[in-house]
Amino acid sequence: MKVMHLLPSLTSGGVEQVVVELCEGLINGGDESIVVSGGGPMVADIEKTGARHVTLPVGKKSIRSLFLTGKLAKLIEQERPDVINLHSRVPAWLGHWACKKLPEHIRPKVVSTFHGYYSVNGYSAIMTRGEKVVAVSNFIREHILECYPTTPAEKIVVIPNSVDTTVHYPEYRPSAEWYEKWHADFPELKGKYVICLPARVTRHKGAAHLAPILVELKKRGIPAHAVILGEVKKDKMAFKEELVSLFEKEGLSGDVTWTGLRRDVRDIMVACDVIVSLNLLPEAFGKTTLEALALGRPTAGYEAGGVGEQLDDYLPEGKVPTGDTTAMANVLANWYKNPPTPKMPLQAPYRRKDMTDAYIALYREVCKR
Repeated sequence: MKVMHLLPSLTSGGVEQVVVELCEGLINGGDESIVVSGGGPMVADIEKTGARHVTLPVGKKSIRSLFLTGKLAKLIEQERPDVINLHSRVPAWLGHWACKKLPEHIRPKVVSTFHGYYSVNGYSAIMTRGEKVVAVSNFIREHILECYPTTPAEKIVVIPNSVDTTVHYPEYRPSAEWYEKWHADFPELKGKYVICLPARVTRHKGAAHLAPILVELKKRGIPAHAVILGEVKKDKMAFKEELVSLFEKEGLSGDVTWTGLRRDVRDIMVACDVIVSLNLLPEAFGKTTLEALALGRPTAGYEAGGVGEQLDDYLPEGKVPTGDTTAMANVLANWYKNPPTPKMPLQAPYRRKDMTDAYIALYREVCKR
């Protein structure tokens, strides 16, 4: 069986990591996998699994992307995948149009993965087409059924994203050399109650909510310090400046550390005292939150979406009403002296093999049709 994955790029993020994991599962099972994207640093991760990568800018939201359908159709005809898994909206449109250009007898089966809490419109509806639709959480399944009521319930399969429990486990600790460099790079963290927000710097990720949370904790005499662990893309620099101004206004300039994009997220989460998820929009899944829980870290998050489902299963006291910074500060204050431990070990369906086995079984199911 050969599976082709289409996604915008391989820069960083949960979707990209899922595709790497699916490639690894397919290759290890004796199947073939090919990834089509605009490229990025994680191409090396794809190729390390034994899968192949083809660079096409299938994620660009531009009218020019329409001209890629011919190239994509030719690639599909050459490769003859049994299944195409569409992982984002622009690639999904291009994938469907490309398949329509092919004779019916060589068209692959189509699986769409609903990775995000997409805006509800005709553009997003493309993710409900194809033989099967994968919802990455029960929340997303309900979202699809409510907002796209013509989608048959039996067409939707819930396959949560996963964590590799050989990489993320409660006993994991960074090396002494790593700690030495971390403390040298960020000496301002010494003796602080370090709150880590692992998220790209975008408005809906809730970094602005760190300001009232830090202010409240400091009022209580807690030496709180925030670490914003995530990439600041060029088009988000103005928003970062907004945040910098907000922290200055609240007297918090010395209480916030910006790490930028890092490859050692696991180590940083272990080095920090608590992990938070402050998404203002419901998280479709929230892979980083699950990784933090799997590492045994005290983890608190706004309750909407997949993050709430994970906290229900592993650390219910960490679930906070979305947007309630006072409630979040109360949770973090309570944990300052008495940090909780998530229920471990991680169980199905959240382990890596649970996810890859479920996808591969689904691919084989649609191939039989």
